[in-house]
Amino acid sequence: MNIVITGASSGIGYYTSLLLSDQGHQVIAISRNAKKLSMLKAEVGKRKPGSKLIIVTGDISDEDSLAKITGEIKSQIGEVHVLINNAGILVNKSFQELTSKDWSNSYSTNVFGVVNMIRALLPMMNAGSHIVNISSMGGFQGSVKFKGLSAYSSGKAAVANLTECLAEEFKDLKIAVNCLCLGSVQTAMFSAAFPTMKASRSAKEISRYIAEFAIGGQNYFNGKIIPVSNSTP
Repeated sequence: MNIVITGASSGIGYYTSLLLSDQGHQVIAISRNAKKLSMLKAEVGKRKPGSKLIIVTGDISDEDSLAKITGEIKSQIGEVHVLINNAGILVNKSFQELTSKDWSNSYSTNVFGVVNMIRALLPMMNAGSHIVNISSMGGFQGSVKFKGLSAYSSGKAAVANLTECLAEEFKDLKIAVNCLCLGSVQTAMFSAAFPTMKASRSAKEISRYIAEFAIGGQNYFNGKIIPVSNSTP
């Protein structure tokens, strides 16, 4: 399969890229961090010589950068079977402290970055393709919420709702759209939000679930918001 992953230079995206590359899939790994992407490519090369992993540096929230990203994907693979919208940022401030720039930065990546990638790659997707949006339990309706995460959690809730809308819109195209709302995963973002807490899952562990779901979840789910958590948060 041809699989595109955003936010691939660290944490969940990094390990999911490694795992899918190990399985022989053609992975396009996207991030703003060129240095860490190079490290990912080197690691993939050590684990699986001759791997087809392709790294693309760019900012999915910037239109000019997005055009460059899209052009590289078209030239490299042409067709996309799976898109994993994993990129995200976390602003941890009380509502009173959040500035307009904080809200803009958060939504630019966490919401509009997802929209941008889907709009850009949809013409390269055919029947049977799968879009997987990575959200958070903070964006899952009815879940426990935490102080300081209003910008992050509300953006992730928008991604969940967008998933339901697009699943209906893409039904005739036979392109599935699902959303995974992850619980606590030990990443840099989690540590920033909860510095005194230990997450229930490592990035390596959750990447195995995401990889398996991305490849086959469309055979069982469409338009579903799936909580992936056995703890709070």
